[in-house]
Amino acid sequence: MKYTLSLDGDPNIGVYARAFEEFVILPETVPDSFAEAVAEALDVEVVRMFLQGTSIIGSLITGNSHGMVVSGMISPEERSRLEEYGEVMLLDETMNAAGNVILVNDEFALVHPEMPVKLMDRISEFLKVPVERMQIAGIPTVGMASVVTNKGVLLSPRATQHEIDRVEALTSLPVGCGSVNMGSILVGTGVIANSKGFIAGGATTGFELGRMEDVLGLLR
Repeated sequence: MKYTLSLDGDPNIGVYARAFEEFVILPETVPDSFAEAVAEALDVEVVRMFLQGTSIIGSLITGNSHGMVVSGMISPEERSRLEEYGEVMLLDETMNAAGNVILVNDEFALVHPEMPVKLMDRISEFLKVPVERMQIAGIPTVGMASVVTNKGVLLSPRATQHEIDRVEALTSLPVGCGSVNMGSILVGTGVIANSKGFIAGGATTGFELGRMEDVLGLLR
């Protein structure tokens, strides 16, 4: 099994994929070898598609066991495809790159610190979790600064103690810090994960992988 992977030489694989418990969404054009490695690592079905006609899946969609939140700019055909796998909520506001501005699992959600309250309330009702405004390591795009599953929360290595304490107050899961791709603080850009496994960008070191295994509760 592979534990690190790049896509066409790019180790920022979290930008191009979004994993859920039973499936992972990948761009239509990914090589079969990439799709097979992700499916094996996460024990999921692979769904190949584009969102907004692009490959930046991880930036545009997120969600939990209750549904998917996705950019309101996707096409009706793309929405219909997603609805084959669960309930869908569209972000029609300006802040619509859901994967960037929302970090969520089945216990809680963190959102961009400037997200409107009405939108936060909609997300909370749809995903059935409490929602808090926050930034991680001074980064407002919390979905790219961190990785969360139903087993653990991996924050940017530059997260402050105050930020760590705030996240720990929201969950009973392990919360820790770590980097990806030889020191990148945007860990969400370099990891695809669910509660069954993870796969990290091709530049990720053995030390970084060990930290991910520990925090995400996936020691091999």
